[in-house]
Amino acid sequence: MTQNPSSTSSTPPIERPEPATAGMATPETEVGSVFVSNYPPYSAWSEEAVPAVERALSGPPQTATPLGLYLHIPFCRKRCKFCYFRVYTDKNFDEIGSYVDALAAEVEALSQQPAVAGRPLRFVYFGGGTPSYLSVKHLHRLVERVQGALPWNGVEEVTFECEPGTLTRSKLEAIRAIGVTRLSLGIENFDDEVLRENGRAHVSKEIWRCLPWIEELGFEQLNIDLIAGMVGENWTAWRDTVARTVDLAPDSVTIYQLELPFNTRYAKGLMQGEVDNSFADWDQKRAWQLYAFEQLAAAGYHQSSAYTMVKEPKQRFVYRNSVWQGCDLLGTGVASFSHLSGVHFQNLDGWGEYLARATRGESTVARAFVTSEEDRLTREFILQLKLGRLATTPFAAKFGVDVVQRWYEPLTALRDEGMLDFGPDEIVLTTDGLLRVDSLLPRFYADRYRGARYT
Repeated sequence: MTQNPSSTSSTPPIERPEPATAGMATPETEVGSVFVSNYPPYSAWSEEAVPAVERALSGPPQTATPLGLYLHIPFCRKRCKFCYFRVYTDKNFDEIGSYVDALAAEVEALSQQPAVAGRPLRFVYFGGGTPSYLSVKHLHRLVERVQGALPWNGVEEVTFECEPGTLTRSKLEAIRAIGVTRLSLGIENFDDEVLRENGRAHVSKEIWRCLPWIEELGFEQLNIDLIAGMVGENWTAWRDTVARTVDLAPDSVTIYQLELPFNTRYAKGLMQGEVDNSFADWDQKRAWQLYAFEQLAAAGYHQSSAYTMVKEPKQRFVYRNSVWQGCDLLGTGVASFSHLSGVHFQNLDGWGEYLARATRGESTVARAFVTSEEDRLTREFILQLKLGRLATTPFAAKFGVDVVQRWYEPLTALRDEGMLDFGPDEIVLTTDGLLRVDSLLPRFYADRYRGARYT
């Protein structure tokens, strides 16, 4: 899996001319662009709907619906300039310990609710921020309490996100020991100048340092994250990043196109005129992502979604597939998102108030949304389109709806544009459709949500 950082891929690159827009300022990557992760848009959620969360938690458990647990670890060494998550870079050891205790207390309180008590977990996801920022002591402290409330010995998947520079062998041993099956390594790029320009905390030498430890410890699945279109990217650097990734031969590779949500440093700087518009346009980013997909396919990888290539076609992504198919999800930690019994809700996003309420065992919910059957149908439909291939029969069985007839007009329009094809049993996105899927999904939104701010 590991390689010497000076080596290159044996797979020859596809020769492509440098696009005329490469390296030029372009307005096409617009502020507000986002990866679609939910529906209806978060801007439709409100404080007025919060009482529905208590009713959902105190109601009967949906035992036929899988349940997962998301643990938000909001700490980072640095804040990336493209980051839009709730993260902190200024917390000391004791403050992190207080957060760990509050997070554990929140899980313990939720585990006693009638809708949760006694239900087995299908998956656990440590997300960030940077979960690997936690010390071994804090990790053990958190896991001991959470396992006591919601044990995960029988889960199908435990995912743990990592930043290379936070890893030591002893920390990786601790991560492996708590049952992590899928390690997701946020490499993003192998070029140090690109990493520095975009505010990443790590540099390439830290990547090469941790990879042998990961291999020796034998995690069931290693995923590598890359980002197409980071500021300063060019064809030479991107080809090198893809070549190194192919040589590493991870179990899966996830490639995102750089977005500009409103609350990123880049977006704020652009709106205030403090940052030049040096962002690659969408055609450029799609070309880079397509090049990576083609190189991975030539190395034996298979398309798993609009973002992910896998070495083994039967490799599962339990967290992703469960969320996209409408599971119940307990999102714990500051600013986390949950879905339970048809109610969506988000935790408080302020450090002090979240810690105070969680520590006292009180509700930490800030806003919510009660979904309708139509909302849930639309949500699962658009998220599963990201897989690139959607079977219609499961929707007919679950919702009693023929999704082809339900969305015949937008499906026909997208077929005419070369984005997908469809028949009575299946909808299949083309390569062009996969590369721009997030921009296509609003076509299926209800009228009242079209044009709304996503967050």
